Amino acid sequence: MEKPSFNVVIPARYASSRFPGKPLQLICGTPMIVHVCQRATHSGAKQVIVATDDRRIIKTVQQAGYQAMMTREDHASGTDRIAEVADKEGWTDETIVVNIQGDEPLIEPSNIETLVNALILQSTADIATIATPITEISELFDPNAVKVVTNHKSYALYFSRAAIPWDRDRFPDEIDTKLAQHQRHIGLYAYRAAFLKRYIQMQSAPIEALEKLEQLRILWNSESIIVASVSPAPAIGVDTPEDLVRVEQIMSAIQ
Repeated sequence: MEKPSFNVVIPARYASSRFPGKPLQLICGTPMIVHVCQRATHSGAKQVIVATDDRRIIKTVQQAGYQAMMTREDHASGTDRIAEVADKEGWTDETIVVNIQGDEPLIEPSNIETLVNALILQSTADIATIATPITEISELFDPNAVKVVTNHKSYALYFSRAAIPWDRDRFPDEIDTKLAQHQRHIGLYAYRAAFLKRYIQMQSAPIEALEKLEQLRILWNSESIIVASVSPAPAIGVDTPEDLVRVEQIMSAIQ
């Protein structure tokens, strides 16, 4: 089977409330955003573009030999930023665009391949994402770990920070440790470019505002999301300075 053609866009902002300048933090001597570009390139992407609103990130990416594009400062989300790139590049409606966050320096190219295959092997959804089985009780009840429930065809029914599905007979006093039916959502997405055009016209949703989960806007507007399961769980991303230390330790061990 011929490998599918796809492009990767990496949205990266310098200004982060929790970790300013995060994309340019060094990991084993290399800026984090460059590590992400390297991983994206190894996935077999036809084109890899960093989409940013900061000249420092542009300079760093280009000096490393990768492509970067300046985008508007007022985008509400990374998906809006990616839509601007798709428009500027003139990608056709059928072009597959993968969204890799700029703070995922340990992203596995194999997970990107799984994601793209999930999108192209069905025709109902124009967006795909991945999830991994939850095996730890603490993760199930952690609001920072987003859970997803899917139907029998692996399309998303709902995403939540709550412990879903709720085990009526056991929760919260007794918990079944066989949690294969519980899945943690991983924020990696693949879209057809036609979806991006629709997305920027979508109204925000009340459930999106409550949960602070952008993907709920998609379900609210009657779009389907196909969810591929991956195991083992992907490595951690970098949300905090403490995460940066842990990622550097992992990278140092494998180099």
